[in-house]
Amino acid sequence: MGSSMNIQSSIRVPENGPLLSVQDLKVFFHSDGKISRALDGVSYEVRAGETVCLVGESGCGKTVSALAILGLVPQPPGEIHGGEILFKGKNLLTIDEETLQGLRGKEISMIFQEPMTSLNPVFTIGDQIEEAIMVHEAVEKAEAHRRAIELLTDVGIPSPEERAKDYPHNLSGGQRQRVMIAMALACKPDLVIADEPTTALDVTIQDQILHLFRDLKEKRHMALLYITHNLSVVAEIADRIYVMYSGTIAEVGNVEHIFRDPFHPYTMGLLASLPSRTRKGQSLYSIPGAVPDPAYKPHGCPFNPRCPYVQESCRAEFPEMCDFGDDHFARCPITYRRRKRPLNNEEDNP
Repeated sequence: MGSSMNIQSSIRVPENGPLLSVQDLKVFFHSDGKISRALDGVSYEVRAGETVCLVGESGCGKTVSALAILGLVPQPPGEIHGGEILFKGKNLLTIDEETLQGLRGKEISMIFQEPMTSLNPVFTIGDQIEEAIMVHEAVEKAEAHRRAIELLTDVGIPSPEERAKDYPHNLSGGQRQRVMIAMALACKPDLVIADEPTTALDVTIQDQILHLFRDLKEKRHMALLYITHNLSVVAEIADRIYVMYSGTIAEVGNVEHIFRDPFHPYTMGLLASLPSRTRKGQSLYSIPGAVPDPAYKPHGCPFNPRCPYVQESCRAEFPEMCDFGDDHFARCPITYRRRKRPLNNEEDNP
């Protein structure tokens, strides 16, 4: 167990600004003489009290983005190559390590995909939650224990007094994930980052965890940055969606606009791959190909080798974000031109 030191943060929320603002973030990894551009100019925002989902296939940079926020990208081989991560108006890439330590767990917390590798197997559940509280707040162990029991109750753990005495291996997968959520909420953070927290759970438990996130978010008015590849999960909890592809943002919009009227071909492909009652008995759609190796990205739009609407301009230039209105943006000028005028130009027809 670590020491119970009290680390305070001096960061305050600026008026009318986003809680978290990631701007043009670039994270590269160096290995065997190659440079892998895991994040290649990513920008997104999370406002106080909202749920933002980062969506995309494995390898698109979602988790690296989360690790960069908390200063957990291993350096080397990783390197923050540029950009800003503004939390409450302060750049997390330039603050000192002690201040950053004070933020982790207290103002920004993270829930990882596999709780069995995140929980310490040799300490009880109660001890681990209590330590999360005592590291950041000047409270006695008895008060930390009381709050730990309260947190276990809030996340739906039955018989919390008894479960607090258990070790991680004594609990089911769903219970361990609830414990991780309790630890993340221990110091009432303003922002919780959840990295695919329901992937290893069966559908019933996954639904319970999603309901728990919604209830806790409303109760505590916290912001949630939810990382997933599962669009069914996104439909359940998101306020806004950022679709990531190959280390960039392909599309952003509120959940209704993205699901009803996607503009980027990659987003269209993701939605087309979802099971549908209207296509009962038919094979599920699959986007051809795979996410490109971050060390060998194609020229132009990174999606162009897999895109059914690709044109020569897509292979020549990296596309800018296009504004489709209502805070809905997509990095596809081909779709943008089609939406602005009828399809009566040969150039616009693949």
